[in-house]
Amino acid sequence: MTNIKDLAKMAGVSVTTVSRVLNNHPYVKAEKRNAVLEAIRHSNYQPNINAVHLSTGKTFLVGVVVPFIDHPYFALLMKGIANEALKNHYNLVLFQTNYVESRELEALQMLKQKQIDGLIICSRTCTWSTIEAYLPFGPIVLCEDTRGKNVSSIFVDHYTSFLFALDYLYHKGHHKIGYCIGRKSGTNSRNRALAYKKFLEKYQLPYEPAYIFEDCLHFEDGEKIVEQIKQMAHPPTALLVTSDEVAAGIVTCAQNLGVSIPDDLAIISFNNQPVAKMMNITTIEIPLEDIGRKLFLQGILKNDVIAQNEIPVKLIERRTV
Repeated sequence: MTNIKDLAKMAGVSVTTVSRVLNNHPYVKAEKRNAVLEAIRHSNYQPNINAVHLSTGKTFLVGVVVPFIDHPYFALLMKGIANEALKNHYNLVLFQTNYVESRELEALQMLKQKQIDGLIICSRTCTWSTIEAYLPFGPIVLCEDTRGKNVSSIFVDHYTSFLFALDYLYHKGHHKIGYCIGRKSGTNSRNRALAYKKFLEKYQLPYEPAYIFEDCLHFEDGEKIVEQIKQMAHPPTALLVTSDEVAAGIVTCAQNLGVSIPDDLAIISFNNQPVAKMMNITTIEIPLEDIGRKLFLQGILKNDVIAQNEIPVKLIERRTV
């Protein structure tokens, strides 16, 4: 296999000159540059990418941890990350974890071993102590509130936005309000639970465990929610749904089962994905593509600065309230 020394001999120049041509150095005489380029063409030379990485200290690869790639929430985050990576000449290494801790650890190990230049964690399952143990090995940025931690993040304040939506429904006349979440664990889910507890205390409302629906991730999960509500003697009159896709499933199934929205059941969902607009669902708009773009920029291009940046959200009111 041809190496730099071989190219230098073929072109009649020094190894340093060959190196300068390969790295597009401007200060090389045209005659020598052409000789090196001709040697490259003649020998079909291919640079050793591992050697290039060693010389530059960069792989131009960024790891992205997501629990699922087929969920619209994470797909939109990935779209923002991928577009920004493309603009900055980086490639992505995708880790789908299904919330299995060992798979997230594989990504962290690749960062430690310098196989990637940085790591973006869109939804975390490892403990904080685990994340903190890997911080010395390269930039890590998370899509959750990390205030009080020495790690960068781009996040939505789910405590404040959840409390706002609950207050909004209360002032619409709803005193029996429930909510749907994807998983009970996780920083965002814990903040939502705290907001719900604060809301109940504020208005002296009873806590109804049956009003909290877990494992709600996909359109079809809306059906099981409506079926459970139909069986309750005293069902909730309003729901916060953390996914537009699940909310769309609830609206569709409610129509089929004779549940009137919003008369029998009011709904506020989150994210403002296209399905929410198509089905006229009231939602809290979260700019997921923009969050993805900023995750990349903070984690890779601004990795020497620890920052926790909150992204503002807004209510898009439609017919489901």
